[in-house]
Amino acid sequence: MPDLPFRYSALPGRPALEWPNGARVAFYVAVNVEHFEVGKPGLSLEPNLAQLFPDPLNYGWRDYGARVGIWRLIDAFDRIGLPVTAMLNSDVCTEYPEIVAAGRERSWSWVGHGKNNSTLPAGMSAEEERAYIAAVLDEIERGTGTRPRGWLGPALSETYETAHVLADLGVTYVLDWGNDDQPYPLDVRAGKLLSVPYGAELNDIPAFVIHGWTAPNFAEAIVDQVDTLEPGRVFGLGLHPFLSGQAYRCKHVERALAHVVSHDDVWVTTCDEIAEWYLKSS
Repeated sequence: MPDLPFRYSALPGRPALEWPNGARVAFYVAVNVEHFEVGKPGLSLEPNLAQLFPDPLNYGWRDYGARVGIWRLIDAFDRIGLPVTAMLNSDVCTEYPEIVAAGRERSWSWVGHGKNNSTLPAGMSAEEERAYIAAVLDEIERGTGTRPRGWLGPALSETYETAHVLADLGVTYVLDWGNDDQPYPLDVRAGKLLSVPYGAELNDIPAFVIHGWTAPNFAEAIVDQVDTLEPGRVFGLGLHPFLSGQAYRCKHVERALAHVVSHDDVWVTTCDEIAEWYLKSS
């Protein structure tokens, strides 16, 4: 069995991290801007219907995010003045160019998130995965004007070659491994690649779909997380427009984000800036 691209590292044994301006926590919001192909199953509101094609209930639930939910979230982010990191499927550039245009107007950071959320790299050969990731990065650069420096696998999926391929292609950080509160270097054959924390648990998919939290539960967890994290930690909050962009949830998410932004000791930033700071400081 191939090795994972990291070794065990106990956090208390590491040198302390000090964020810019003495901040206690580095915070970013990650908005997953995704496209789901017709005729393929995906995350479902009613899993028993997921094998039916067409699948109006489940496809429509997901499609709400691109048609409505993302715009409600954008309005909330604008009111708060929150910088945004977009986890972008490259198909979004052609399927929903209005979303990309809105992000460009607001200077979003763009992270490669695969071609779409129906195509996963698991099972690809190293050559196939290299061509796949390179095509995604190229398409996002054409659509946004910026070549992504970061990567989040669709459904956080990888192969044993993913880290090496990303480093070879000039990507500087990956968000798939939610096993730490701090960035750390991954073991790659050539170049450098960081793991940057991304909320695998404090994320609206596990919160609403797996655990059945209410929107106030989710907002309370966001508040508790930012209030409790120790110095030198990263808080990456993953949101999906078809979930957090629902009106009855968005008001609570906005309230929690406003609480985060109100902290003087929280560096409200993007994934790109966290990775860049860490690389320059380490």
